[in-house]
Amino acid sequence: MKTTLNKIRGHGPCISGWAKLLKNLGKAQADDEPLAITTILESNGLDDALWCLRAVDGYQREMRMFAVACARSVQHLMKDKRSIDAIDVSERHANGLAMDNELADASSAAWAAAWSAERDAERDAAWAAERSATWSATWSAARDAAWAAAWSAIWAAERDAAWAAEREIYATYLCIICAEIEQGEAE
Repeated sequence: MKTTLNKIRGHGPCISGWAKLLKNLGKAQADDEPLAITTILESNGLDDALWCLRAVDGYQREMRMFAVACARSVQHLMKDKRSIDAIDVSERHANGLAMDNELADASSAAWAAAWSAERDAERDAAWAAERSATWSATWSAARDAAWAAAWSAIWAAERDAAWAAEREIYATYLCIICAEIEQGEAE
């Protein structure tokens, strides 16, 4: 997956991340040269690489499936079935097997789960899954529902070692997806 510095700049990156990326690339200004997401990952880390996905054209399904994979890696933290169902629907939606209304229904159910969850991790994951569906103008609702549920469950878990391990897994997932795309484009 690739983008350009001009596309990234068009989304208003944070000053520190932008400066770090330019410095690591040895550039003083934005240009239209293709820039691999993996290069951003190596330069700025996972958070900035994920943020820069908004500046990638196409590959919506791959990004949705990445989000689902991340959510699945922390699914064991989600106790309310409605939160898990939101991830399931997100995956089916990414594969064209669920309609927009099913995603909306799963989102509503996840919202209800947020209010009835007994543990913070469950509530945060369900709320984030519902909230993400409303971000469809900027991000795909399916990708966001799965992605937000995963992040929120990790944050609520408050385990530094687990967090570091999960971040490494996410970075690996992202590298694998990018490599598969590059291989497919080379064929």
